[in-house]
Amino acid sequence: MRPKKTILCVDDNEQALSVRKFMLETRGYRVLTALDGEAALELFRQGGIDLVLTDLVMPNVDGNELVRRMKELAPEVPALIISGSVKSFDRANRADAFLPKGACTPLEVLERIRIMATRKRGPKKAHPIAGLAGTVAPQQAVGSVFP
Repeated sequence: MRPKKTILCVDDNEQALSVRKFMLETRGYRVLTALDGEAALELFRQGGIDLVLTDLVMPNVDGNELVRRMKELAPEVPALIISGSVKSFDRANRADAFLPKGACTPLEVLERIRIMATRKRGPKKAHPIAGLAGTVAPQQAVGSVFP
């Protein structure tokens, strides 16, 4: 059995954070939560985070600044910004992906999270093909899931 992926969810709205945590935990993810950017950075520095899902508009440290700081620490960790007040990726340009609140169904959000959490591992390593010493199997192509 594969270990659970750990997702750090950040939102200053406790109700939205609680709903996201429940939705992700019922799908088998381990979820850490933070109500602000500073608390999220503290959790992130401890390591073990496979994906960050953060709101954009928050007091003190907004989602874009939070992602910028996290990418300085661990650029390989995918980050997804979600916002109800911004309708485009323009302001949320530090993240790997942007989702406008209400524009995606919960299933679409979960699918994007699943793909992005998998992407952290990178392409599959090549393994020797049985009987062909020194030959490796072709690697699986990894493309962007967002246009």
